[in-house]
Amino acid sequence: MLKNIKPANLKKGMFAVLPGSWLSHSFLKNRFLITSEDQIKKIIASGLGEVMIDTQKGYDFNEEVEHISHGEEKEATPVKWEPEKVVSKDFKEAINSREMAPEKKAEVIYNYSLGIMKDLFESPKAENIKEVKNAVYDIVNLVLSEDETPACLLKITNHDFYTYTHSVNVGVLSISLAKVLLKDQQGSHNMEELGAGFFLHDLGKVNIDASVLNKPGRLDDDEMKHMRTHPYQGYKILKETGQLNEEIRVIAMQHHERDDGTGYPLGLKGDEIHTYGRICCIADVFDALTAKRSYKPSLSPFEALKIMKEQMLGHFSEKIFQNFVLLFK
Repeated sequence: MLKNIKPANLKKGMFAVLPGSWLSHSFLKNRFLITSEDQIKKIIASGLGEVMIDTQKGYDFNEEVEHISHGEEKEATPVKWEPEKVVSKDFKEAINSREMAPEKKAEVIYNYSLGIMKDLFESPKAENIKEVKNAVYDIVNLVLSEDETPACLLKITNHDFYTYTHSVNVGVLSISLAKVLLKDQQGSHNMEELGAGFFLHDLGKVNIDASVLNKPGRLDDDEMKHMRTHPYQGYKILKETGQLNEEIRVIAMQHHERDDGTGYPLGLKGDEIHTYGRICCIADVFDALTAKRSYKPSLSPFEALKIMKEQMLGHFSEKIFQNFVLLFK
């Protein structure tokens, strides 16, 4: 059932149905489950007098929703996957627009990316991975060909920690870092596939129990052991679906390895870790530190970089970390 309500009355867990197109608000999708306060703030800021909610797919206005814990979502009606619409006309227009302000373009692309990654984690089939890769290719080429829009992308990452938001954040951070590190060698690297690898680095979490993945507090030893299987699970999914080559699949396997050998799943050290894995590791840690969790507040980029430099530098390649810091100058 569709119901009109004021934007100020929106809550997490409601399924929003916005009027107009992406030109009239900050979202590429008009219909989506609200999972963060930032989404609500953006809807309010768009100046819409009223919005509709679909009470069959999310919470009703009169239903108590404040109890939703961080990282927990009400089960919504599964979105029908339509691969032919993944790289939509609106997305292509935003990517290719020369008139759209970089801030607006970045916002459209980021919100679109959240939508396709959320859908992919609900249905990680080979054909769906392939279509998401095509969308990521466009994002990668934008990052490589422009400076202003990628700079804006780095500033608007969502700090609510869901697997799909984390995947987009790490994807954007990693390809931005790879652009700097590999600028003189881009002909030797398939940057489009590399970007896809970064966006898909956490795909293995689809095989992690939801009770562990969405636990609001810290994990116990058994839960952590289970969680630490996700790099191999991601590698396995990508190998079985045949969507990335071995060198790119290594990102999923190695993004939790540490230069000092304290990482997992293989305890690799230094140059035993592929450059792609080392890039993704830094972006992954940074996004985890800046994310808001039920047991910790989000840190500012400066605070996160300070901790990484003063307490965790042995985990990373110093040269790669120095280039990562420069992304935020």
